[in-house]
Amino acid sequence: MAHFAKLDENNVVLEVNVVNNADIGDLPFPESESVGIAFLNNWAGQVFNWKQTSYNASFRGRYAGIGDIYDAERDEFISPIVNEAQTL
Repeated sequence: MAHFAKLDENNVVLEVNVVNNADIGDLPFPESESVGIAFLNNWAGQVFNWKQTSYNASFRGRYAGIGDIYDAERDEFISPIVNEAQTL
């Protein structure tokens, strides 16, 4: 199974959806990401900002949870508490 975080306009995680490996062509990350995004946008009926996340935290720092923030510079999901501490 592949996991995808739906992000708002501020890169805050709104939800995490699971996509069957067959729906992403059994591709590994990062090749699976664009296929999964296309699948989810088609399923949702509109375009959203999605980022693939790893349940085992093997990429993007950690498994994305609701309220986490996607840091594009680091290409990682971070806790809002960590992000807040870094800006102090």
